[in-house]
Amino acid sequence: TATFGGLYTSITDEDAFSTVNTALSSGITYIDTAPHYGKGRGEKRLAKALAGKSGFHLSTKIGRLLVPAINSLDSDFADTDMSVVREFDYSADGVERSIRESLERLEMDYVDIVYIHDPDDPIYTQQSIKEAYPALEKMREKGLIKAIGVGMNQSAVPTRFVNETDIDIVLIAGRYTLLDQGAAKDLLPVALARGVDIIAAGVLNSGILANPVSGATFDYVPASPEILRRVLRIKEIFNSYGISLISAALQFPLRHPSVKAVLVGCRSSQEVIENTNAFNVSIPEQAWEDLARSHLDS
Repeated sequence: TATFGGLYTSITDEDAFSTVNTALSSGITYIDTAPHYGKGRGEKRLAKALAGKSGFHLSTKIGRLLVPAINSLDSDFADTDMSVVREFDYSADGVERSIRESLERLEMDYVDIVYIHDPDDPIYTQQSIKEAYPALEKMREKGLIKAIGVGMNQSAVPTRFVNETDIDIVLIAGRYTLLDQGAAKDLLPVALARGVDIIAAGVLNSGILANPVSGATFDYVPASPEILRRVLRIKEIFNSYGISLISAALQFPLRHPSVKAVLVGCRSSQEVIENTNAFNVSIPEQAWEDLARSHLDS
């Protein structure tokens, strides 16, 4: 639900509501959010969209507290709350405050999963392992949350969490996709060995795997000519079987036994329908074998 914070482009409350309704009616029951998305706007919109509904599983994140500010603009989120600013905080007190405030915005009594969000800086990594995780572990023991995870765009730090803590789940964005399998080198093997579930997010690599044209983005910046050429070759392989690139991108991560779900952002009911249809397309095994022989997926 980063889109519910107006990621790059504004959406209306009605867009958010119809997106959730279509997802739930399509059998999609896992919804992810974070204080980061629009500085709380995503969580507040999600609360209204989920009012009176049941049968879903919800995750949010800790690591960024929202503190009062004046006219705080946001270059990434068009619908941002300008009355607050983000502050990184992975302390035990910060974890408790963040979850309390998220539950208020979400109008919920609990969430199923809490991710430690983007502790990339070595100082934050260490604080997360020594303070944030133990605070969440106490909440899990009390039944206040059901699962603890870490959510990042890199695999090295999540691999540390799998090895050094008793986390349940990792949300890995952009590092296990048709284009980039960096997480297969470190994170996925240890997660599989320790029984830690993987959620693959960012499977379109911020756009290049949805629409590989000049100017398309890879990891949130314009893709290089080399990356674009690789993607076009991958597209060619699947197109030869009558399969769209987006179908392949959505289905690829689940071919690894540690990956339990694919997480995508949608900003309209139409996007939910299009992604669901693409995900349900049957892909012949021969297409995957052709991709493996091409070495374009590594």
